[in-house]
Formats: sequence, structure tokens, C-alpha cells
Amino acid sequence: MEFETVTWENNHVILLDQKRLPGETIYHSYHDPEYVAAAIENMVVRGAPAIGVTAALGLALAATKSISQTLPQARIQFAHWCERFAKTRPTAINLFWAIERMKKCSDRTYADTAQWSQALVVEAVNTKDEDIAACKRMGEFGEKLFPQEGTILTHCNAGALATAGWGTALGVIRSAVKNGKKLHVFADETRPFMQGSRLTAWELQQSGIPVTILTDNMAGYFMAKEEIDAVIVGADRIAANGDTANKIGTYSLAILAKAHNIPFYVAAPLSTFDMTCETGKQIPIEERKASEVFEFAGTNVAPKGVLARNPAFDVTPASYITAIITEAGVCQAPYAERLKQLFSENKARSEHV
Repeated sequence: MEFETVTWENNHVILLDQKRLPGETIYHSYHDPEYVAAAIENMVVRGAPAIGVTAALGLALAATKSISQTLPQARIQFAHWCERFAKTRPTAINLFWAIERMKKCSDRTYADTAQWSQALVVEAVNTKDEDIAACKRMGEFGEKLFPQEGTILTHCNAGALATAGWGTALGVIRSAVKNGKKLHVFADETRPFMQGSRLTAWELQQSGIPVTILTDNMAGYFMAKEEIDAVIVGADRIAANGDTANKIGTYSLAILAKAHNIPFYVAAPLSTFDMTCETGKQIPIEERKASEVFEFAGTNVAPKGVLARNPAFDVTPASYITAIITEAGVCQAPYAERLKQLFSENKARSEHV
């Protein structure tokens, strides 16, 4: 099953409300770019690739609102909206990649505001279509790393819900199953926002892929019992040396996987790489409000007056990663050298086309 996580329809941004899953499947239609930005902040939409596509469509929506202005005036207003979207989520590099792409489109030569606005809509819709295509290519490359039969552990949600469609980590699993492999998925519940139990389990169930939910502290137990054959996760930002920021708890899984000699894979599109970050130490980590830790399904589960920390992501050093799967191929250590080569080859292919 392929999900319409985010789409463009009749000059509106349409988002599947991921805060309401799995209980309700509700789509919201946005005609104001401010509400699109707020939807990213409030995690109505989440997942680095999906955030990038949503930001691009939000900026396209802003451009359609400027149709009555002169082109210089419209561009000034557009710059304001770029700044607004850049403040929504600091870690997911796909957000900034999408904003820069839309800025470049905006800066081209146009006859008038109408032509400029239409070009931005086309560019934004292209980011959505390209994301789905990239995820499917990722799946084709990555599924070859999995056994013909086995159990795969994943963390958070890196599926169709976290992208424009198909998924990164779950996309690789989806491709493997499509090609006849018999895989069972262990899905970490992923506290405190429960993306694993709420979203990954729901998504895999919809696709007919067997899934078992684990609490976040069970992975080591099942690894020791030799019940896990591989771990695969997505990413929110990958540094030039391969250090990877992903949902909090990923780093712990990588350490456990290495200790038990289990392959640990990261699946992410090229738009998730930040080649200006030399190492993961330079990746900004979002810290969200403490109430997400104190509450569960709207019920307070901690004594009043205590403190809580809520970093949304952690960084897994490249030395713990067996391979990084992209739409341009599978990359292995030494990552600094291989990633530079991968981007160089991809740029050459793009220029040739």
C-alpha cells in the first residue's frame, strides 16, 4: 500500500494527520502557509523527507497568495516565508534542502508574478514525485542486503508516512517483501511520541507485512537470543563522514547491534546528507517540550514538579554503521571518501542528463 502523506490539490496542501493515527485516518486541507508551517512544528507531518516536501509545497502555496503583487514584492514576501519554514524543525536537513531548492527556482528569470508562482508550484510538486522515485530506487538497492527470510528491527517510522510515499527504511523492507523475501519486522515503540507503535505498526499492517511491537528497552534481549537478523533505520541528517542523526534511541541500537555482530543499516535519500557538516558533532539537535515525556495519550504519567529532558534525536557514529543505502547506491566505510565519490558521480550523471 502506498500512502498519500502529503500532496498538492487545487492550490491547497493536503496532509495526512499523523497525530491521529492509528485511531483515525484524517486528511487536512491547508490554504494558508502559516498553518502548513505549524503542521510541521506540531508533527501533524513528520519524517525528514516528508518535512522537506511539505515545506516546498508550503512555499508554493505562499507564492500562489502573492499573485496580485508585483514580482519584486512577491519575492520579498517569499523570502519571509523561507525564513518562517526554516524555523520549524532544526535537525531535518531535508527541510533546508527543500527551501534552498525553492529559492533557486524563485531566483530564475520570469515574465511576471503569475509565471513565477506557477514555476514554484511545479518545482514543489516535482520534489514530491522525485522523493517517491528515490525511495523506490533505495528499496531496489537495499533489499539485496537482507536475507531471504528473517527478522528485521526498525526504530521510529521511516516508511511511506515519513516520506512522500514508499519510505526509506520501511521502503527497503517493502521492496524486499515485494521481491518474495519472507521478513518479519520488530518495531520499537519509540518513546515519547510512539512513532513505532502508532505509525510503523499501522503502516506495515496496512501493507500486509507481519510486525511485532517491542518496547524501546527490549532490543538487547532479542539480539542476545539471536532473533534479529538486521537493523535498519532512516535518518534526519547525515554528516560528510557518515555520522547519522536519527530519532532518539538509534545510537543505543547501533551499539547493541555492533556488540552482537548484527548489521546496522541506514536508508536515506541524498537530500538527507549535509556535506557541510564534517562530523555529527556539528549537527543541531532539536529538544522538544517536556510535556511529551510527562504525558501518554493525554494522561499525565509522571509526578508533578519533576524535570524531564526531551532531545528528539541522537547521533550514531559512522563506525557503528554497516552501510548507508541511497537512491544512488549503497555506501560503506570509509564513508568520508565514499560519500564524496558518490556525490561526485551523482552530480556528473545529473549534468549529463
